Amino acid sequence: MTLTLYTTEGCHLCEAAEEILQRTPLRVPLSVDVVDIASSPELVERYGTRIPVLRRSDDGTELGWPFSVDDVLTFLGTTPV
Repeated sequence: MTLTLYTTEGCHLCEAAEEILQRTPLRVPLSVDVVDIASSPELVERYGTRIPVLRRSDDGTELGWPFSVDDVLTFLGTTPV
């Protein structure tokens, strides 16, 4: 499974979300793709200003901001190391 973090350039909340992902203690490292919604009109239409948003590749579920380390672990259905 990979995660996609939808962001926008210069977004302080997005930087905070990336920091939370880096601090999340996962048993198995996950790949995280960071996508700027401005790169696609479809993404701008879909997400608007509702960012940052974390999306799972396996089932398509999304976790919107604000979220904590605990929220990310719950979202991933895992426990910390």
